[in-house]
Amino acid sequence: MKTRQQSKAVNLKSPPPCLLGSDAVSGLLRAMDWCDSPLGPPQAWSPGLQAIMAMLLPAQAQIVLFWGVQYIALYNDAYGPSIGIKHPRALARPAEENWRELWSDLEPLLRGVRETGRTFAAKDRPFYIERQGLGETTYFDVSYSAVREADGSVGGVLCIVTDTTERVRFQRRQAFLLELRQALPGLGDAERIEAHAIRRLGEELGAARVCFGEDLGDACHYRVSQEWAAGVPSLVGDNPYAGLDPALYGALLAGQRVRHEHLADTPQRGASLYVPVLRAERLEAMLAVHFHGSHLFGEDECLLVEETAKQVWAALTHARAERALHALNENLEERVARMLAQRESALLQLHEARKMEMVGQLTGGIAHDLNNMLTPIIASLELLRRHPQPERAERLIDGGLQAAERARNLVGRLLSFARRQTLKPLVVSLATLIEDMHELMTRSLGPTIVLRIRIDTALPGVLVDPHQLELAVLNLVVNARDAMAEGGQLTICAGLGEDDGHQAPNPLAGRQVWLQVEDNGCGMSEEVLGRCVEPFYSTKGAGRGTGLGLPMVQGLALQSGGGFAIHSRAGQGTEATLWLPVGEAPQVARAPAELPLTGRVRRVLLVDDEALVRHATQMQLQALGYEVSEAEGPLQALALLDQGLRPDLLLTDHVMTEMTGVRFAQQVRERLADLPVLIITGYANLTPRELHGFEVLRKPFRQDELAQSLAQLLRGRG
Repeated sequence: MKTRQQSKAVNLKSPPPCLLGSDAVSGLLRAMDWCDSPLGPPQAWSPGLQAIMAMLLPAQAQIVLFWGVQYIALYNDAYGPSIGIKHPRALARPAEENWRELWSDLEPLLRGVRETGRTFAAKDRPFYIERQGLGETTYFDVSYSAVREADGSVGGVLCIVTDTTERVRFQRRQAFLLELRQALPGLGDAERIEAHAIRRLGEELGAARVCFGEDLGDACHYRVSQEWAAGVPSLVGDNPYAGLDPALYGALLAGQRVRHEHLADTPQRGASLYVPVLRAERLEAMLAVHFHGSHLFGEDECLLVEETAKQVWAALTHARAERALHALNENLEERVARMLAQRESALLQLHEARKMEMVGQLTGGIAHDLNNMLTPIIASLELLRRHPQPERAERLIDGGLQAAERARNLVGRLLSFARRQTLKPLVVSLATLIEDMHELMTRSLGPTIVLRIRIDTALPGVLVDPHQLELAVLNLVVNARDAMAEGGQLTICAGLGEDDGHQAPNPLAGRQVWLQVEDNGCGMSEEVLGRCVEPFYSTKGAGRGTGLGLPMVQGLALQSGGGFAIHSRAGQGTEATLWLPVGEAPQVARAPAELPLTGRVRRVLLVDDEALVRHATQMQLQALGYEVSEAEGPLQALALLDQGLRPDLLLTDHVMTEMTGVRFAQQVRERLADLPVLIITGYANLTPRELHGFEVLRKPFRQDELAQSLAQLLRGRG
């Protein structure tokens, strides 16, 4: 009989072909001492077992094989993360040793397949498993099939699984938040809102206690306004959270959520999560969740508590404001008398009040328009989930996409107004650009309006984003059309520097080209003219305008280094003038042609610290045929590169907590000098100098826009 050391040496020298792969699990199996394994040395395995292992080990799907009557676990690299810290000790060991916490659930499933030979399959099947040291409920799509030996007997059970835990938890979180968002406004009273929210949160999480506090002070204490505890009455006024550790309080003050394990000998022993609510960098409230005993706070639970805290505080402040307004209305006459007495001092504050009015108008306009656009999106998604009939799915999806596109356009106009959009300036010939728009403008104006264009083709080119300039001109043309309901004449002209006094004086120094759109319509009164560039101010009536057209034109001109002015008189027409900086040489901006992907599968390294955005982008990339390696931040991505990952392209967010996308891309280029890089951003106003030559794609983007950007970067790379 061979000794244990001799057996191990034999295994290392002559592994069967099924274990010769380069994957990590094959290496572990080759190095294993098989003396204590019920399977025996791999050379003695049955042909059936060796054949299934040759298929299993290199597979990309998550696969585990439970072999023999003891259900010896053999799995591949892809399956390892599914069991967390159980790997690699579970390899080639009886399943009951390492799946003890769920063996009463798992064993009947395996035995049923082994004894009947029938496949067991399920979607989003829950399993309670300790894969990070503490127990958690996970979800998998599973398919358990019998593996037969040459004589027809069942040798083992082959399990192909897909971890759906993240998706299931996300769907449940969104459903809970939607239910809460719909329920809270109808409760009216602030106390009822708070009590309902913390009770529902406690029930959803299965927590022992949830409490909400506010009015934090210097002594690290806060007033407990509401508390919920599982199975016991509320303990408001005698709460274990009332006194906070100074370090914990400091973290909350900095806007950080805190996971805290209490000592075993304290009254509140167990695990707690503290989530702050900040406004204007001030800690205004906190939501605390407590569990008896040890508890693993997953990222999904933390996000649920954070979003609940925000919703509760928003609903509370709104309810209290309404109550205060009602109290104020009860003594209206007294307030009017007091306001009249203070009239003189109020006049001194008129300028500040005017600014606050604009902020309120901007906020209200954004909320109104975005809510109108979000309503069909939410309704379409709910109908698709509850009643997924194919015959109306296309109509619902189209409606949701149209609303999302309108929301994207609204955000683009807001960024133009705020001069925060990322522009792609080119040297553009105004004569060519306006000529290319001639047919579109003619159709927009209709047969009763005569369009005249007077632009010299020898005029120097201007440095501007051509797409945004086309939108600006079209906005001015549509405004002119609406001002000429009975017909009229629209003139578009341009010139270099000062004209003969026809157009308004240039407000900026430097060599610039002016572009003017003039109509002979109804014009504007002085009051309307004074407010026409205010965001969301419109005289067109509900449903006919957003009130962002002229603010967008002004924002584009100023962000491009030029200027904008508008002159009008009631009954005589309007002239709007843009000034744009002169470029080096005229050129026409042309839309990039769509480039097909090559036949070879490309790997994209996707980096974004927003999990929802990263997940959605990953699915878009996979739908386009790319393989995706994802990282939740630059540091994790750099670690993957140091471990040997070699992507064909880097796709990274710009605004991230660890570092900016541009800085991260520069560090990647130090490792992979020729790696194509695409920066995605939803807000930052990045100049070409700040981009360091990297291509940029603005959020939100559609799949075809993403495909085109990636294809452009990969052109000529095989």
